[in-house]
Formats: sequence, C-alpha cells, structure tokens
Amino acid sequence: MQAANIEHAADVDALFQPLSLGAIDLANRIVMAPMTRNRADADGVPNDLMVEHYAARAGAGLIVAEGTWPSVTGQAYCRQPGIETPAQVAAWRRVTDAVHAKGGKIILQIMHAGRIGSDSIKPAGVETVAPSAIQARGEVFTDAAGMQPFDLPRALTTAEVEAVVEEHRQAALNARNAGFDGVELHCTSGYLPMQFLCSGTNQRDDRYGGSLENRVRFVAECLQVMSDAIGAGRVGFRINPGNTFNDTSDADSVASHAALLRAGAQIGVAFVHIMRSPLEAVDAFALAREHFSGRLILNDSFDAASAASAIRDGQGDAVSFARHFIANPDLVSRIRKGLALARLDRKTIYTPGPKGYTDYPPSAE
Repeated sequence: MQAANIEHAADVDALFQPLSLGAIDLANRIVMAPMTRNRADADGVPNDLMVEHYAARAGAGLIVAEGTWPSVTGQAYCRQPGIETPAQVAAWRRVTDAVHAKGGKIILQIMHAGRIGSDSIKPAGVETVAPSAIQARGEVFTDAAGMQPFDLPRALTTAEVEAVVEEHRQAALNARNAGFDGVELHCTSGYLPMQFLCSGTNQRDDRYGGSLENRVRFVAECLQVMSDAIGAGRVGFRINPGNTFNDTSDADSVASHAALLRAGAQIGVAFVHIMRSPLEAVDAFALAREHFSGRLILNDSFDAASAASAIRDGQGDAVSFARHFIANPDLVSRIRKGLALARLDRKTIYTPGPKGYTDYPPSAE
C-alpha cells in the first residue's frame, strides 16, 4: 500500500500511559473504534477472517469490536455479526482469545438497528421495529437485491420495548461469555437507542415517549440492565450530539444528550465514547465533561499529534481511531516510532473476503 505522510507528534508519550477504564486496565490510550466491516458469515457468525483481523490489531490499548446485534430483529446489514446464538458466542470467543493471547483488551459494541434495515437482509418473517412507525429516508445494500429502501417499521408495544431492554441484558452476558472485557452500547448513527432519544423518531405516548425524561428511558434502562448483568465498570456508551445520520432529527440534540450523559453518570457506567459534533456551535467533548464524571474516549479526525494534545489538555482520557486502524494493523507501533501510515482503500471497506481486511501488512520498518 502507498504510504501517507501524516504529521507525527514530537511528544506522543500521553498516548502510551496506562489507563483504568472502569474495571478494564489498558496498556495505552490508543483505542480502535468500532467499524462495520461486513465480514461475518451470512448467519452472523464471526469467522477466521475476523479472528485474524482483530488479533493483528491487538496492540491497541482497547479494541471496540464492530456493532453487533443483540437479536436478529436488530440486524441492519448483510454479513453483520450477532451475539445472540450459541454459535455466535462460541465464534466470538475465538476472536477474544486471539486478542487476549497477544496481550490486548477487547469489548463489544451492542447495536440494535431498529428501523434501519430491510426484510431482504433479515431471515424470513423477522420484522423491522422502531419506537414509532416512521420510515427512514434512504437505502441499504442487500446481497439479495442490491440497494433497497429502508423498511417501514412497526411500532413496538410497551411490553415489547421492555423485552428489547432484556435482550440487551442477555447480550451483555453473552459478550462476557464470549470473552469480551466489556460492552459499549451504540447510541448514535440513527439506530434504536437514538431513535428513542430523538424527538423526530419517537412519537410515542407511553412512558418511553413524549417528554425528554421518557425519551431517555429506553437507553437508561438498557445501560442499567447491562450494568446489573456484568458490572457498570465494564459498560460504556457511544454518542454523537447533532448527528443526523440515517434520517435522524431532534428538536434539541444538546439537551437530549446532556440528559443521557447524566443518566449514564447516575448509573455509574465506566466510560462515554464521544464523537466530535457535526454542529460547529457544539463542543461535544465539553458537553460530555460537564455532564458525565467517568472516563471519556474521544473520536473523529484525530492524528497522533492532536490525540496526544487532547489527552494532555484534559479533553479526554483516550482517543479512538477508525480509518487508520483499517490500513495499519500495527498503528500503535507506527505512532510510537513516527512511521508513515498506509493509505486506506475505501473500495474494500465493506466488501466480503480478505481484500482490504486482512491483507494490509505491518510496516517493513
């Protein structure tokens, strides 16, 4: 791969200090962000490619494995892994064993897609559900039929919402049984937790809709049961105030996310993984520091220099990288040594097979 000349920090020592992330001890503060890569088997079972891919990146202080559905109802994409069946749990155990064998730490991002998906992706008879029966504008790729519009979802009943909360408890338990060091709840990008949080996608009139307190309730209950199941010190969540991906809108995203941050702090979860806001007027990192007392993992558009500076300045406790980790399995070593980074091939991010997934070599230096 062609090398990219990126700025290298003269002092990156801040990135190589150990960190306690709740009950998880990290050797460094360089985190691999969760990335949808569509390499699992058709039935959501992780495979040999995924074992190889994650093990090669075990030098990260923490790997956050890709968004994984807690039940097949929550599947969004073709070849997306699950954490529901015994076969999926056993296959993920091979991934976590490989990462741990190299001294790494790995947690699983739990991602229920809600209304984002298509019946051309899910098994026959599996519905697409959401807080309200509001169809998202946009399309999703399906192996069976190419690009398809998002399904019109069916609104969950109150009892069904409670059952989905319990699915998150079981997903956390399954993740621990699969050897993961913890879990991260995906609360952005227009998926189910964000659909409940945002006024534009939540038109309910029960205790899960209407007021801000009610719209936060689903996410807070998921975080609570996950914490009850495996310990709050092994639980975190990811947010992105102002995010409108997958046709999401909210009347006051800052207020909604501030309330969610306070709820997470009250539960005592270990960390928030927070992305830089797409809204120029919103300092998402400052918002998180104001309303959450736990650890912060910062994300979006960092290089080695800016990441080290953000940690030194107290903006956050660790920094996650996505695209750089795709093309550089030895990213941590390259940062430490000041080596140039390999370029990402965007055409192979989501394609099946090893190309663009396990064929990026470590630096010859």
